[in-house]
Amino acid sequence: MNIINFNSDRFGLVHGQVITDITDKISHHTVLGACEWTQKNQGPELDALLKGCPRFSLDQVHINSPEKKPGKVVAAPINYKAHIEEMKNNGQAYGHVITDIRQAGLFLKAPSSVVGASHGIEQRMLDRRTDHEIELCAVIGKRVTKTTLEHALENVAGYCLGLDITVRGPEDRSFRKSLDTYTVLGPWLTTRDQVKDPQDIELELRVNGELRQKTNTSDMVMSLAELIVYATEFYTLEAGDVIMTGTPQGVGPIRPGDVIHAQGMHLGEMSVKVRAYS
Repeated sequence: MNIINFNSDRFGLVHGQVITDITDKISHHTVLGACEWTQKNQGPELDALLKGCPRFSLDQVHINSPEKKPGKVVAAPINYKAHIEEMKNNGQAYGHVITDIRQAGLFLKAPSSVVGASHGIEQRMLDRRTDHEIELCAVIGKRVTKTTLEHALENVAGYCLGLDITVRGPEDRSFRKSLDTYTVLGPWLTTRDQVKDPQDIELELRVNGELRQKTNTSDMVMSLAELIVYATEFYTLEAGDVIMTGTPQGVGPIRPGDVIHAQGMHLGEMSVKVRAYS
């Protein structure tokens, strides 16, 4: 299922360009509540429950982040080999590049930086370079600590696209990546059962129609399962937490007026506008 959070925290199922509103059917008005409801209701039973539900056109709603208030946004740096080389050579790393992700460790982004596709990016510090980074993201479905590779993905509720917007500079990653609106998640949550292998997803990002990033998640240094195991070696992941798995090569600058178009196999696509902060 593709579960969308739209307008004033309404939740719906996306089929093509049509949203079926299930908000009044679910007891917990969260994306995880909607996910749990769809897991319990499948096939003909689900079809019967959806009869009479309000329907909306996808292009006429405000698209929120699937999970609007994650407790933690856990992010992986330098998790694609070509991106490591890119950052070493483009002069924008300011000494931050460590070629082994286990030496670099994971980092946290502020939950207050999370927005959906329709909100867009409010760019600050226009005198400094700010880059786009497309990523595969996973939303954790239940509390987990000290998991194993065999069971790591069982803790994922679903997947979405992410934009990790980054101000370049000498400061710590968490500081430069946690500005308001600098974590864009969406356009919806694709439930785990719809993604056979998170390590075989094509990702693509364009800015104003120009192709900037294109990769397959098979190129990750650490797989999503490995990242979840690594994260839970240090702290507990709670339901609703988000894992950002790192970006491939091709990162580049954005400016107010740009339109970022991101898409991923199984994950849909989203257009995100950049404007100046005011």
